[in-house]
Amino acid sequence: MKKRTLGRSGLEVSAIGLGCMGMSANVGPAMDRGEAIKLIRAAFDRGVTFFDTAEVYGPYANEDLVGEALAPIRDHVVIATKFGFDIESSEGFARKPSSRPDLIRKVVEASLKRLRTDRIDLYYQHRVDPDTPMEEVAGTIKDLIAAGKVKHFGMSEAGVQSIRRAHAVQPVTALQSEYSLWHREPEKEIIPVLEELGIGFVPFAPLGKGFLTGTIRVDQKFGADDFRSKQPRFAEENLRANQVFVDVVKAVAARKGATPAQVSLAWLLQQKPWIVPIPGTTKLHRVEENIGATEMALDSADLSEIETGLDNVKPQGERYPAENRAMAGR
Repeated sequence: MKKRTLGRSGLEVSAIGLGCMGMSANVGPAMDRGEAIKLIRAAFDRGVTFFDTAEVYGPYANEDLVGEALAPIRDHVVIATKFGFDIESSEGFARKPSSRPDLIRKVVEASLKRLRTDRIDLYYQHRVDPDTPMEEVAGTIKDLIAAGKVKHFGMSEAGVQSIRRAHAVQPVTALQSEYSLWHREPEKEIIPVLEELGIGFVPFAPLGKGFLTGTIRVDQKFGADDFRSKQPRFAEENLRANQVFVDVVKAVAARKGATPAQVSLAWLLQQKPWIVPIPGTTKLHRVEENIGATEMALDSADLSEIETGLDNVKPQGERYPAENRAMAGR
């Protein structure tokens, strides 16, 4: 597996990471624990060294799973997790963002215990807390870094001003936000700022939550335990309207002898050398397929076909329902 460095931080990770959320929550029933542990370790055996989780996934179950899976190889991997929700006093995707310094100091200890480790390699603020000054959040992480409990500070779905304010107190190593051929909003303001400040970019949902793989039918029905069932972008009328994204990627993939997922990931990797996607999956053959994207090169004709095919095409449907708009960041 090829390696990449996140921004100017010196944090080296595999060029493709593994998002572990879906093994425990939010995209259907949780995997069998033993099978999930085998999957994580098999990903490592194939070169993946960057694993993503969060306390809110489950909640708590995913951190515990990732911690057990990676314990035997802890010194050979980079573990990213997240704080930033008041889990005990709110539920589901309507949870209230909270990054009070006292809460951060409390939850980091719990995450360290679940992850079976003495340090968190990359600790993200999961969502910006409008009620806590960003300087206080970054200052708290700075203290945790000084104490050796955290190695690098990250942010997720943060806006330009939040990133600048945090970075002025404690350098931000990476931003994790949604970015894919289906959601290119970060190109307008976020990516230029990341380049200016030397911050790496970790796209979540790089395959459009599965849509860009071409395996989701336009009339697909998602279970109540799958967060896509509540997301407007996955309503049937919007899936049908958005099919052009899949058609363009499929055409390039057919010519390249690749899969739509590989083309979608290869496109992301070619945008900047400090971009590291973290596709999630519960299947080993998908891990192997995704890793294959690191060996692909899209030439100018491929990139032109994608740009021309999607020129002025806008995704239909919001990413989150109105009651969960806080998840879209700020």
